[in-house]
Amino acid sequence: MTGALKTSIATVSISGNLREKLEAITAAGFDGIEIFEADFIADHGSPRDVGRLVRDHGLEITLFQPFRDFETLPEPARSKAFDRAERKFDVMQELGTDLVLVCSSVHPASLGGIERAVDDFHELGERAAKRGLRLGYEALAWGRHINDHRDAWEVVRRADHPNIGLIVDSFHTLSRKLDPNSIRAIPGDKIFFVQLADAPLIEMDLLYWSRHFRNMPGEGDLDVARFMQAVMATGYNGPISLEIFNDQFRGSNPRTVAKDGHRSLVGLLDDVRRAEPELSVNMPEMPARIEPKGFSFVEFATRGAEAANLKTDLTSLGFEQVGHHRSKAAGLWQQGDIRIVVNEETSGHAASSWNARGTCVCDLGLLGSDAQAAATRASALGAEVFEQTVGAGELAIPAVRGLSGSVLHFLDDSADLSQVWQTEFSAARAPAGAGLTHIDHIAQTMSYEDMLSWSLFYTTLFDMSKAPMVDVIDPDGLVRSQAVEATNGSVRVTLNGADSHRTLAGSFLSDSFGASVQHIAFATRDIFETLEQLAARGFETLPISPNYYDDLAARFDLNDALIQNMQAQGVLYDQTGGADFFQAYTQSFSGSLFIEIVQRNQGYTGYGAPNAPFRIAAQKRLSRAKGVPRT
Repeated sequence: MTGALKTSIATVSISGNLREKLEAITAAGFDGIEIFEADFIADHGSPRDVGRLVRDHGLEITLFQPFRDFETLPEPARSKAFDRAERKFDVMQELGTDLVLVCSSVHPASLGGIERAVDDFHELGERAAKRGLRLGYEALAWGRHINDHRDAWEVVRRADHPNIGLIVDSFHTLSRKLDPNSIRAIPGDKIFFVQLADAPLIEMDLLYWSRHFRNMPGEGDLDVARFMQAVMATGYNGPISLEIFNDQFRGSNPRTVAKDGHRSLVGLLDDVRRAEPELSVNMPEMPARIEPKGFSFVEFATRGAEAANLKTDLTSLGFEQVGHHRSKAAGLWQQGDIRIVVNEETSGHAASSWNARGTCVCDLGLLGSDAQAAATRASALGAEVFEQTVGAGELAIPAVRGLSGSVLHFLDDSADLSQVWQTEFSAARAPAGAGLTHIDHIAQTMSYEDMLSWSLFYTTLFDMSKAPMVDVIDPDGLVRSQAVEATNGSVRVTLNGADSHRTLAGSFLSDSFGASVQHIAFATRDIFETLEQLAARGFETLPISPNYYDDLAARFDLNDALIQNMQAQGVLYDQTGGADFFQAYTQSFSGSLFIEIVQRNQGYTGYGAPNAPFRIAAQKRLSRAKGVPRT
């Protein structure tokens, strides 16, 4: 095959009927599909009709699969297997594809033996050659006799037939902890097809793990990049395809899953190119991952009385308005390196956000190494570019759509973008405020099924990594939480997946009609001094149960005076490796948001997760006390 590597996806990877799947796969930008036999059988069209339908979508059928339990059978089962293969060949020719996947046998009657398998494949290769077809042999990780790609290659090598090749699958290799570098010794022209899948590391039966928990490269814990480096080192230049069995994906929006799949392939191949520049990875180039340097701003959409309340809340937190936009109804509020834009426009993106959700975060600004490169890479990864009319006195700042239709703007230290606050807002010097210095992290809330998608978005676009996923116990359900963070800690985003509307996170999604940001954490060097200053401004922290502090004294070696001070100011505590973490929360904030204030001492890398159940219980208790209906 010549030209750029072709991207492909198995139809089993996404939900819907075959026609819905083809629409989603085409929209995502794939070149072809592995047509899964069950999808084809369920369609009402003839094989010829289905083949024409696929091509009408601008796709090709890169693989027909699967053909099961073929090799090393005793008679009469062996003859019946060849008869089955001939019927599959008939279907393939009608569909218009020339390659079929033959997976290693799990048949209880199979006899095993390399030479017996070699004889079977050589004979089948002869039959396939008469029709101009090819066979790819794949070692299932749970195969009865062949469960290792090295053994499958030995069968292919000894069969020594031009129409017989190997199919390698990252899951089957990596799930068995096989060294993918052994693939480097295989001639690239004898690898007929490459399938990719990632997965979280779970100790369970291989078949069950494969059938229910695969996900896109970069969404799990397997070293798919190392596997792909080994494949590309062979000189392989065929399709790169996704074969994902995942219960969650089967119930998700097919367009979203297909789009994530294409993004994962593009990002993975870029990683392979950068890891081993000498490899020939024939895909369009794009800028490297962007190094994040911090949050440049948070923009709120608001209006009327809600805007007045937001400004009062910001004042109570020590913020001051330092500028007003030259041409828009938007003010800049600041404290330390924290910038909050309060946008009261009646048209444009902010107005649309307010009309849909009330007061909410509609825009995030991320400071990075190269804003335009970030936008270029984001576009190459399938992100939706955001554009709106640039008014008088405004800069054209690169941006893409983020979670729930919000916007993510990219800024850098270039001559123009570094002056945005002076250019657009004539900003004055930032006030010291109450000691809040910068944004420690931002918490985004979404449905659980969207978490993998947005972790992939951040980790393929930016130089960020994933922290282990944790379960946050809400009195009314479970919320899954995972942080994505820059290596230097300059940018941290926690992704919180909620399925039940009874949880605090779930009720936020319901009440805000899917707003993207539920809470913002501001950092301080001394949380107790900051809280004292804020108390003088009328700020009130979330009251925490006295039982929490009794338990704290038993769990940590903290002096009584410190614990009493923490209780008086509603401060929670965590510690890992001797590093301290203090956190406190607002009782309420504008819209459905809340604010966290944190003191992260050097060496602490978490988010106070052990405290989450007690914080959530306190928030729900306060809501009931104020008469807020419980969802």
